[in-house]
Amino acid sequence: MKLGEYFENNKGIGVLSTADSSGKVNAAIYGRPHFMDEQTVAFIAADRLTHANLQTNPHAVYLFKEDGRYEGQRLYLTKTHEEKDSPLIDEIRRKKFKEVEGKYKTESKFLIYFKVDKVLPLIGEGR
Repeated sequence: MKLGEYFENNKGIGVLSTADSSGKVNAAIYGRPHFMDEQTVAFIAADRLTHANLQTNPHAVYLFKEDGRYEGQRLYLTKTHEEKDSPLIDEIRRKKFKEVEGKYKTESKFLIYFKVDKVLPLIGEGR
Protein backbone atom coordinates (compact mmCIF):
# COMPACT_ATOMS: atom_id res chain seq x y z
CA MET A 1 0.00 0.00 0.00
CA LYS A 2 1.29 3.44 -0.91
CA LEU A 3 1.82 5.93 1.91
CA GLY A 4 -0.86 8.33 0.63
CA GLU A 5 -3.40 5.48 0.58
CA TYR A 6 -2.40 4.49 4.11
CA PHE A 7 -3.30 7.94 5.44
CA GLU A 8 -6.55 8.12 3.49
CA ASN A 9 -7.65 4.72 4.83
CA ASN A 10 -6.62 5.04 8.48
CA LYS A 11 -7.98 7.31 11.17
CA GLY A 12 -5.97 8.35 14.18
CA ILE A 13 -4.17 11.20 15.85
CA GLY A 14 -1.09 12.98 14.54
CA VAL A 15 1.58 15.12 16.17
CA LEU A 16 3.92 17.39 14.21
CA SER A 17 7.15 18.12 16.07
CA THR A 18 9.47 20.97 15.18
CA ALA A 19 12.39 22.76 16.82
CA ASP A 20 13.65 26.31 16.63
CA SER A 21 17.20 27.25 15.60
CA SER A 22 18.49 26.64 19.14
CA GLY A 23 16.89 23.20 19.39
CA LYS A 24 13.91 24.05 21.63
CA VAL A 25 11.25 21.50 20.66
CA ASN A 26 7.53 22.01 20.09
CA ALA A 27 4.85 19.38 19.40
CA ALA A 28 1.34 20.10 18.14
CA ILE A 29 -1.68 18.04 17.16
CA TYR A 30 -2.14 18.03 13.36
CA GLY A 31 -4.47 16.24 11.00
CA ARG A 32 -3.27 13.67 8.52
CA PRO A 33 -0.83 14.94 5.89
CA HIS A 34 -2.06 15.96 2.46
CA PHE A 35 -0.11 14.01 -0.16
CA MET A 36 0.90 16.02 -3.21
CA ASP A 37 2.83 12.96 -4.48
CA GLU A 38 4.46 10.00 -2.72
CA GLN A 39 7.49 12.07 -1.65
CA THR A 40 5.79 15.40 -0.91
CA VAL A 41 3.30 16.14 1.85
CA ALA A 42 1.69 19.37 2.97
CA PHE A 43 0.15 20.56 6.21
CA ILE A 44 -2.10 23.56 6.81
CA ALA A 45 -0.76 25.72 9.64
CA ALA A 46 -1.69 28.95 11.36
CA ASP A 47 0.97 31.54 12.17
CA ARG A 48 1.91 30.00 15.50
CA LEU A 49 4.94 28.27 17.03
CA THR A 50 5.15 25.39 14.53
CA HIS A 51 5.22 27.85 11.64
CA ALA A 52 7.76 30.09 13.41
CA ASN A 53 10.08 27.15 14.12
CA LEU A 54 10.02 26.10 10.46
CA GLN A 55 11.30 29.54 9.43
CA THR A 56 14.69 28.82 11.06
CA ASN A 57 14.82 25.01 11.11
CA PRO A 58 13.25 23.12 8.18
CA HIS A 59 13.26 19.68 9.85
CA ALA A 60 10.19 18.08 11.43
CA VAL A 61 8.79 14.72 12.47
CA TYR A 62 5.15 13.74 12.08
CA LEU A 63 3.99 10.90 14.34
CA PHE A 64 0.68 9.21 13.56
CA LYS A 65 -1.04 6.73 15.89
CA GLU A 66 -3.96 4.73 14.54
CA ASP A 67 -7.22 4.80 16.52
CA GLY A 68 -7.44 1.97 19.06
CA ARG A 69 -4.07 0.40 18.18
CA TYR A 70 -0.38 0.88 18.85
CA GLU A 71 0.34 1.04 15.15
CA GLY A 72 1.10 3.98 12.93
CA GLN A 73 3.83 5.83 11.09
CA ARG A 74 6.63 8.29 11.76
CA LEU A 75 7.49 10.61 8.87
CA TYR A 76 10.82 12.44 8.95
CA LEU A 77 10.37 15.62 6.94
CA THR A 78 12.25 18.59 5.50
CA LYS A 79 10.35 21.76 4.59
CA THR A 80 10.76 22.72 0.94
CA HIS A 81 8.50 25.78 0.66
CA GLU A 82 5.24 27.33 1.81
CA GLU A 83 2.33 29.34 0.44
CA LYS A 84 0.51 31.99 2.47
CA ASP A 85 -3.29 31.99 2.16
CA SER A 86 -3.08 29.62 -0.80
CA PRO A 87 -6.37 28.93 -2.62
CA LEU A 88 -5.30 25.28 -2.57
CA ILE A 89 -5.97 25.21 1.19
CA ASP A 90 -9.74 25.25 0.66
CA GLU A 91 -9.46 22.57 -2.01
CA ILE A 92 -7.47 20.08 0.05
CA ARG A 93 -8.95 20.74 3.50
CA ARG A 94 -10.80 17.68 4.75
CA LYS A 95 -14.52 18.33 4.92
CA LYS A 96 -15.23 16.90 8.38
CA PHE A 97 -13.97 19.99 10.23
CA LYS A 98 -16.30 22.52 8.58
CA GLU A 99 -17.82 23.46 11.95
CA VAL A 100 -14.57 25.14 13.10
CA GLU A 101 -13.73 26.66 9.72
CA GLY A 102 -15.36 30.02 10.43
CA LYS A 103 -13.75 30.32 13.85
CA TYR A 104 -10.28 30.94 12.39
CA LYS A 105 -11.27 32.37 9.01
CA THR A 106 -9.72 35.81 9.63
CA GLU A 107 -6.16 34.68 10.40
CA SER A 108 -3.64 33.78 7.73
CA LYS A 109 -3.03 30.14 6.93
CA PHE A 110 0.08 28.59 5.46
CA LEU A 111 0.30 25.55 3.23
CA ILE A 112 3.67 24.11 4.21
CA TYR A 113 5.27 21.56 1.87
CA PHE A 114 7.72 18.90 3.03
CA LYS A 115 9.90 16.31 1.36
CA VAL A 116 9.51 12.90 3.04
CA ASP A 117 13.05 11.91 4.04
CA LYS A 118 12.32 8.68 5.91
CA VAL A 119 9.32 6.62 7.03
CA LEU A 120 9.38 4.38 10.11
CA PRO A 121 6.61 2.46 11.87
CA LEU A 122 5.22 3.95 15.07
CA ILE A 123 7.09 1.44 17.23
CA GLY A 124 10.49 -0.04 16.44
CA GLU A 125 13.32 0.80 14.14
CA GLY A 126 11.55 -0.20 10.97
CA ARG A 127 12.59 -2.32 8.07
